[in-house]
Amino acid sequence: MFRKQLLGAINGKELAVEQREQMFEMMSASKIHMGHCIVKILHILASTYIYLYAVCMDGTPPAYNLDPGSGAGSRSWIVNLEGGAWCNSVKTCRLSKGTGRGSSDHMEKEIAFTGIMSSSRAVNPDFYNWNRVKIRYCDGGSFAGDAYNKEAGIYFRGQRIWNAVIKHLLSIGMASADQVLLTGCSSGGLAVILHCDQLRAFFPPAAGGRQTTVKCLSDGGLYLDAVDISGGRSLRSYFGDIVALQGIPHSLPGSCTAHLDATSCFFPQNIIKDMKTPLFILNAAYDVIQISLSLAPDRADPSRSWRTCKSNRSACNASQMNFLQGFRDQMVSSVQGFSQSRSNGLFISSCFAHCQSEQLGTWNNVPGRSPTIQNKGIAKSVGDWYYNRAEVKAVDCRYPCDKSCHHIM
Repeated sequence: MFRKQLLGAINGKELAVEQREQMFEMMSASKIHMGHCIVKILHILASTYIYLYAVCMDGTPPAYNLDPGSGAGSRSWIVNLEGGAWCNSVKTCRLSKGTGRGSSDHMEKEIAFTGIMSSSRAVNPDFYNWNRVKIRYCDGGSFAGDAYNKEAGIYFRGQRIWNAVIKHLLSIGMASADQVLLTGCSSGGLAVILHCDQLRAFFPPAAGGRQTTVKCLSDGGLYLDAVDISGGRSLRSYFGDIVALQGIPHSLPGSCTAHLDATSCFFPQNIIKDMKTPLFILNAAYDVIQISLSLAPDRADPSRSWRTCKSNRSACNASQMNFLQGFRDQMVSSVQGFSQSRSNGLFISSCFAHCQSEQLGTWNNVPGRSPTIQNKGIAKSVGDWYYNRAEVKAVDCRYPCDKSCHHIM
């Protein structure tokens, strides 16, 4: 099994960034374990003082899973940022800390690669033979935090995990990639938007003018700053807690924080218009996670009048459905400026769903499987966009017009 060590301090003194990077490159590496087994990036503890470079919430090293590419895909890479919600308080983060969402000691050692991560040519014709990497999620802040809660002993080092793992992947072959696609769903989809331009910066033009093609796919990550059913902004409050607790402001795009507060800049709608790297947004217009977390959370619904509607769309009354249609319209409006760029792609389905790129039932070209817009499914749409075979700006009509959806509520 491959191991690479990161050194953050010597004799308790923090190293300069340049020193860390030099030591990172100098440290030796053996061959990667071929398959889906977790490969951990380890840190060294120096002296009696501990400076941790990139760690999960409990201080364990970050991890990723790899399925190596082959043939024509050996110089192409998919880097997938695992999703899995957030934690917005010491209490909720302490709960995550003892699970696979906060500790690499508790992660599954092998995981299935499905959908866009699949090695099946039939299921995933455009990316099946690429190097496919899933960076495991153990920071609770979409790979963007940089703080430490001493009282609770919780590390929020998502941004450092991102930097460390990407540098490591570059050192084992990704630096010479012809093509790279950054993907992720849910909190991982939000992380894609936050880190897309950062990834592009790791690939400067090479000698002779060769340029790596870098693009990004955000699935289920278009979280909106929406008004909830009580007239408040539940998700804004929740995101605000995350941003403050985890020290996220410094990781946010300067193009946004120059004119908006940090919480606003954690919302993709305020970031995407200024992104420089080609981005494909895949989202359900009736995103079931946003319905539960943002639009109708329990604290905004003390009478529990939305309880049945949130679990069964057929039980929503006319007023509730009208509210959901307004949310759909807000989502469509939020991407209008973004969609004007020919380099960007869009697939907004009218499904009650969430995370559609990593599921076998929604990512493939088999008739009757993937949701379709204008007779084109998700896998074909993303592939056409990535390879510039066609411009893809697909926005579905309002529910219930689309009969190809795989609704999950």
